Amino acid sequence: MYFTTEGLVLRETEYKDADKLLTVLTKDRGKLTLRARGVRSRSSRLKSGCQLLAYSEFTVFENKNSQLVDEAVPIMLFLPLRQDIEKLSLASYFAQVAEVLSQEDSPSPELLSLCLNALYALSELDRPQTLIKSAFELRVACLAGYTPMLDGCAVCGAAEPDRFHVMGGVLQCANCLLSDDPGVRLPIHTGTLSAMRYITGCDLKRLFSFQLGEQGMKELSDAAETYLLAQLERGFFTLDFYKSLKI
Repeated sequence: MYFTTEGLVLRETEYKDADKLLTVLTKDRGKLTLRARGVRSRSSRLKSGCQLLAYSEFTVFENKNSQLVDEAVPIMLFLPLRQDIEKLSLASYFAQVAEVLSQEDSPSPELLSLCLNALYALSELDRPQTLIKSAFELRVACLAGYTPMLDGCAVCGAAEPDRFHVMGGVLQCANCLLSDDPGVRLPIHTGTLSAMRYITGCDLKRLFSFQLGEQGMKELSDAAETYLLAQLERGFFTLDFYKSLKI
């Protein structure tokens, strides 16, 4: 039985002499594990469409034990990412997050669109890496079911509080600390809060269309990364590698 689907290669693993096992986030079938036979040979016609971060149209032969790639036609390869180690490592972090959050047989078109938009912004748009990373982290947390409550202070109701409670995903004023809540609270100024509200509520196509000053960008970066990792209760080796390049 054959089927055709579009998908983004999130991970590739060498298998046997010349094969690869691909983890692919597809538009209509969720996360798939596909076997690309002979793809590591020089003459393979599958090579281009089966590489990491390739968005391709896959024709797959499905049997009881495996799903084999019969054809892989590239749609977008994001070539500039492959010429810049920092951008490639950040894109790999996006892919690892998507792999963790996606499920087999559970389509997640919004997650796929977010990944594609982030890769396009990183590859083609003149936007700061920190901005793209922060917007991706905060929006993907929302897609995973961890939308922060950003309307106002969770304690007193003030409209413009200045602290973000990481574990609770809520805002608080500096003077609204609860004695029985030792959780981490990060400083959030007005511009940063406006950016967070924009990221969580805007149209996905305009996710990276905001501006933020240096101080606000640092606050947003700290808040988005810390929040995502805290909610998922894990780290990512791709993120560690990316950060090692920035030192």
